[in-house]
Amino acid sequence: MGKMTYNAWYDSCAKYADDEHLLVQCASNAGVYRPTFVAALFFAVSAVATRFSPSLNREAWPAKYGTYLLLVMASVFIPSDPLFSQFFLWVARFGATIFCVFQQVILIDVAYNWNDDWVEKSNQCDRVSYGSGQKWLRAILASCVGLYAATIVGISLLYHYFGECAGNNWVITLSLLGIFTLTAVQLSGNEGSLLTSAVISCYVTYLAFSIVSKNPREHCNPRLGHNDVWGIAIGLTLTAISLAWTGWSYTAEQRLDTEAVQAPRAVHQTRPQSNAIDLDVPFLDPEDQPATGLVMETDTLASNSNGLGGTALWKLNVIMALICCYVAMTLTGWGTLESELSDETHHAANPQIGRFNMAMIGISQWVAILAYIWTLVAPRLFPDRDFS
Repeated sequence: MGKMTYNAWYDSCAKYADDEHLLVQCASNAGVYRPTFVAALFFAVSAVATRFSPSLNREAWPAKYGTYLLLVMASVFIPSDPLFSQFFLWVARFGATIFCVFQQVILIDVAYNWNDDWVEKSNQCDRVSYGSGQKWLRAILASCVGLYAATIVGISLLYHYFGECAGNNWVITLSLLGIFTLTAVQLSGNEGSLLTSAVISCYVTYLAFSIVSKNPREHCNPRLGHNDVWGIAIGLTLTAISLAWTGWSYTAEQRLDTEAVQAPRAVHQTRPQSNAIDLDVPFLDPEDQPATGLVMETDTLASNSNGLGGTALWKLNVIMALICCYVAMTLTGWGTLESELSDETHHAANPQIGRFNMAMIGISQWVAILAYIWTLVAPRLFPDRDFS
């Protein structure tokens, strides 16, 4: 059994037999592809199943766990080539690129909600005691300063460590121009917020680092041949944030949509007159007075929640499958292999893949920039439409 496992994991690594580091790295990548492939397959099948029968998402979980574990154990004995080292590797690259785009949408949403939440907290404090909300506004300003400072430091370090090549300089300079552009567009109007721009600027800087750190040329990439611990840590942190926000967003969307459906069917609703102020809730603006005495029909609420949840479940499973692809690429450097010939000399075993990875990440970076700029420009171009 041990020989069978060894042959399965090293069958696609025989060409690296002369370089022990590449051989071990190749086998390590094979160890990452197996559980992530099974997980991606599991969520892809779940997406198809829940698309037609949403109730399947919450049924037979012990059987699902058992099936997943059995498939992972069985994958240990399956040869890496061509299922894992060829087919899944390319599927994961494209899936990870799609998730990068989705991740950018998540970060834009997180940044907008972060700013809105702290502004609302400031307003709530001011309603109780005028001027007490300044602490939240100062926190927003401090966060903006900190994020932009990190962006400036990051860009400076990229120029310092990766500025030996014209290609790297183009990547870093275009990233800097993108940051200037999105900040200028945001400051030129009332849409968006400086905090959101600061978050996106930091993310663009991280993607610039991801691009230049995949450069396969030795004199252009001082990180070549070294484990990218920081890149892996940041990538997995962003994945965790995306995963948490995705789960919460779908739950919140279901709840809010249900309330929107049920609001017209409220049994009883009492709202103070426009000029009256409830002294128990000292709002500064009478129009901000909340509705009271709202009673919902719980039976209709329960029935609608099932329907609304079902429409979102298959999408959630698709996103989970893409996350599995992204985790596989984060842990394996997008499937690249880098050798350590000596303390000074390094090389990429598959330089064409390094260039391909640079292009993929570069495309996702500019999708992030353009997507955020669109959220700022769209309300100006179409003032009659609701983009909230």
